[in-house]
Amino acid sequence: MTPSNRTDPHAEFNKSRLFLISVLALTTAGIGFAIRGGVAADLQSHFFDPIDKLRSAEMVATALGVVFLGFAFTIAIGSPLLDFLGMGRLLGLSSVSFVVGSLVVIFADHLVSGHSIYWVVWGGMLVIGIGQGLVETVINPLTATLYPDDKTHKLNVLHAWWPGGIILGGLLGLALGEMNFGWEVKLGAVVVPAAVFGLMLVGTRFPQSERVAAGVSTRAMFRELLRPFFLVWFFSMFLTAAAELAPGQWVDLALTRTVGMQGIWLLIYVSGLMFVMRHFAGPMAHRLSPVGLLWFSCLLASAGLLLLSIANSPITGLLAATVWGTGVCYMWPTMLAAASERFPRGGALLMGLMGTAGTLSIYYVLPLMGRIFDDAKIRAAAGEETFKNLSGEGLNQVLTIAAQTSFRYVAILPAVLLLVFGAIWVYDRSRGGYRPVRISAPEVSTEPREVEQPFCG
Repeated sequence: MTPSNRTDPHAEFNKSRLFLISVLALTTAGIGFAIRGGVAADLQSHFFDPIDKLRSAEMVATALGVVFLGFAFTIAIGSPLLDFLGMGRLLGLSSVSFVVGSLVVIFADHLVSGHSIYWVVWGGMLVIGIGQGLVETVINPLTATLYPDDKTHKLNVLHAWWPGGIILGGLLGLALGEMNFGWEVKLGAVVVPAAVFGLMLVGTRFPQSERVAAGVSTRAMFRELLRPFFLVWFFSMFLTAAAELAPGQWVDLALTRTVGMQGIWLLIYVSGLMFVMRHFAGPMAHRLSPVGLLWFSCLLASAGLLLLSIANSPITGLLAATVWGTGVCYMWPTMLAAASERFPRGGALLMGLMGTAGTLSIYYVLPLMGRIFDDAKIRAAAGEETFKNLSGEGLNQVLTIAAQTSFRYVAILPAVLLLVFGAIWVYDRSRGGYRPVRISAPEVSTEPREVEQPFCG
C-alpha cells in the first residue's frame, strides 16, 4: 500500500467523479424546485381552479408540499438501509423517479378527469419527492465519508448547487416562457439532467459510509437517536427548513403582485447569493462556530421574512430578499454538518433523519401558507361571495394583502431558534468552544465490509 493510500482511505475511489455526481443530482433537485415554483400559478389555474376556486391556493400548495412528504419518508426509510442497498442503486432509482413523477403530473388530466386530477397530480409530486429524497439520502453521508475532516465546508459547497439548480431552473423557466412554451414543457425540462446523472452512475464504484468504515455497529447507530440533545437538533432542523424552503416555493405565486416584478426573479437572485456565499461557509464557521453561524442565520431569516411581508416595490423586494437569502443561506448544510460532527456514530441514519425533519416541515408549513393566504384573501374581501365577484385592481389588492400575511406568519419560526441556538452557543463556549466529535476507535461489528460494486443500471 502506498503512503497516500494509508493517509486517504478513499484514494482507490474517484472522489471527484463521486462529488460531481452528487452535485448533478442535487442540481437536478434544485432545477425541479424552481420550475415547480414558477409554474405554481399555471397548475392552480389549469388543474385546481376548475375544482374549487375558493381553496385552489391551498390545493396547489398541498400538491407542491407533498414533494417534501415523499422526500421526508424516503430519507427516513432509505437512510438506515443505505449501506445494505448501496449508494449507487439508490441514486439510480432517484433518476428514474424524477422522470416518472414529472411525466405523471404533465399528463394528469389525460389520465383522469374531475376531482381525481388532484390526486394524480398529488401522486406525481409524491414520486418526484421520492427522487429528491433518495438524492439527499445518498449525497450527504457520501460527502461526509469522502471528506471527514472538512464536513461543514464540503457540505456547504455541495449544497451551493441546490441554489445553483434553482438559478438554472428559474432562468430556464423564464426562457421557455419567452419562447411561448407552456408549463408542461417547463416541468418536463427536469428529465434531461435527471437522465444525465443517472447515466453517469454506470460503472461508478461507491465507498462504505463513514460509520461502517469505522466499524460502528447498527445498534450503536440507533443508540445515537436516543440522546436527548439529538432531539433538539431534530426539531431545530424542522424550523430552519421551514424558514428557507417553504417561502422559496411560495415566492413566485405570492410576491409577483406585491413587488411589481415576477417573484421568480427574487428567487433567482436569492439563489445567486446562496450559491456564492456557501463556498465561504468554512471560514465563517471556523470564526463563529457552526452554532454561532446558525444564530446569525436565524436572526437575518426572521427579519427578511418580515421585510418580505411589507415589500411593495422591486427595490424593497430585492432588499427584503437579500436579508432573507443571507439568513437562510447556511442553514440546511450547516445543520447537517453540525449534527454529523456532534453525533458521527449516527451515520447515514442520523443525517437522514435530519433531512426528514427539514422536509416534513415543508410538507406542513407550505400548505399552512396556502391556508393563511386563502383565509386572508376572504377576510380582506369581506366574505366568500364578495371574493368570487372581484376582478381587476380590487382582486389585486386583496391578493396582495393575502401574500403579505402568509410571509408574516412564517417569520415567527426562525425567531424561536434564536433562543435555542443562543443557549447552545453559550453552553459550547462555557466548555471551551465548539469541538467536533471524532470516531476515535472502531467498534466491534459483524457487518459485511465489502466495497459496493459499480452501479450497472
